[in-house]
Amino acid sequence: MQHVVPGDVAWVLVSTILVLLMTVPGLALFYAGMVRKKNVLAIMMQSFMLCAAMTVVWVVAGYSLAFTNGDAWLGDLSRLFLNGLAAGWDRPFTLGAGTAAAQPTTIPESVFLMFQMAFAIITPAVVTGSCADRMKFSALLLFFTLWSLVVYAPLAHWVWAPTGWLAQMGVADFAGGTVVEINCGVSGLVCALMLGRRLGYGQENMAPWNLSYAVIGASLLWVGWMGFNSGGALGANGRAGMAVLVTQIAAAGGTLSWTFAEWFLRGKPSVLGAISGAVAGLVAITPAAGFVLPGPALAIGLVVGAVCFWSATSLKAALGYDDSLDAFGVHGVGGIIGTLATGWFAFGPLSAGPDAPAGTAIGGTHLLGVQAVAVAATVTWCGGASWVLLKLTDLLVGLRVTREEEREGLDVVLHGEQVF
Repeated sequence: MQHVVPGDVAWVLVSTILVLLMTVPGLALFYAGMVRKKNVLAIMMQSFMLCAAMTVVWVVAGYSLAFTNGDAWLGDLSRLFLNGLAAGWDRPFTLGAGTAAAQPTTIPESVFLMFQMAFAIITPAVVTGSCADRMKFSALLLFFTLWSLVVYAPLAHWVWAPTGWLAQMGVADFAGGTVVEINCGVSGLVCALMLGRRLGYGQENMAPWNLSYAVIGASLLWVGWMGFNSGGALGANGRAGMAVLVTQIAAAGGTLSWTFAEWFLRGKPSVLGAISGAVAGLVAITPAAGFVLPGPALAIGLVVGAVCFWSATSLKAALGYDDSLDAFGVHGVGGIIGTLATGWFAFGPLSAGPDAPAGTAIGGTHLLGVQAVAVAATVTWCGGASWVLLKLTDLLVGLRVTREEEREGLDVVLHGEQVF
C-alpha cells in the first residue's frame, strides 16, 4: 500500500534546498565574478529577483501547466494557485493519477511541487548569463515571466508528466538535459543574438572582475548539483546514490578535460577554465544521472569538457555571437551531448520498476533515436518561442539599455547602487 516514507521526504527536501542553493547564492556569485565590476550587482539582482518571481509564477499557473494530466502537449488548469493541494497535503502523491502511466510516490505533493519549483527558478536564471551587461531589468522580468509559462512549463510537461508526448515515447531525462540545460542554452543564444553584442565586444577588455567570486559560486553549484541530479529519484534509494556518484565523477572529468585542453592549446591552465569545465561536466550528466554507471559518466565528463571548451572559445569566436557568460557554449552544447549520451549508455536496471524488471530505459539505437527527437524538439520549441517572446517584450518595454547607460554600468543606471 502506498504511504509516505519520512526518509524519502527528508531526502527530497534536502535536494530541494540544494537546488535553491545553486541559484542563490551559487549562480549569483558565479555570474557576478565573471562580469565587469560595473555590472556585478545587476547580475546578482537578476538571480535573486528571478528566485522570487518564478516562485509566484509557479504557484499561480506554472505547476498546473507542467504537471497536471492535461493532454500530450500541456497540463490543465486544475492546480491554478495550487488549488486542491489542501485535500491531500499529508498523503502520498501520484503523478499522473488516473492515467495508464500513473507514477506513485512516497512523498506529499507539496514536496514534489517544491522540488520542481527549484528547477523552474534556476533555469531562467542561467539564461541571464547570455544577456549580461545590456538587458533592461523591466524587460528581463517581463520576458522570463512569459517564458516560464510559454516555454518552460510545456517542455516540462512533454518530458516529465506521464501524459507528455516525449514521456510517452520513452525519453530518458533524469534531471533536465532537455527541460533545463538545452532549453536555457538555446534560449540564451537567442537572447544574445536578439540583443546584439555588448559595446566594445572584441575590442575592449571584458575580463572577469573577481574570479574568486566565480570559484565560490562554482563550488556551490558543484555541491548543489548533487541534489539537483539525485532528487529526481524522489526518495532515499539506490538510484539516488548512483546519481550522486556519477555526478561527482562527471564533474571531475569535465574539470580535468577542459583544464588540460586549455593548458595544451594556450600554455596555461586557467581558473576560469577549470570551473567552466566542472559546470560542463555537471550539465552533461544531468539527463544521465539516474540512468548511467560510473564508467560512462567519466567518459561523458571527459568528452564534454573538451567540446565545451571548443564551443565557448573557437565556435563562439568563429560565429561572432556574444554569449556573455557562455550559457549556450556550456549548457546548450553540454545538454545536447549528455542527452544523446544517455540514449547510448543507459543501464536498464537503474530504471527498472515492479512492472518493468528489465528497465524502461535501455541504451541502444532505439533510445538514442528517442533522445535525438527530444533534442530536436527542444531546440526548435525553445528557440522559436523565445524569439517570439523577445520580439513581444521589445515591442512592449524595449529589450536593451541605451549606449550611454551600458557604458556607465547597469548597477548605477538600473539600481542606483555600485560596488566600491
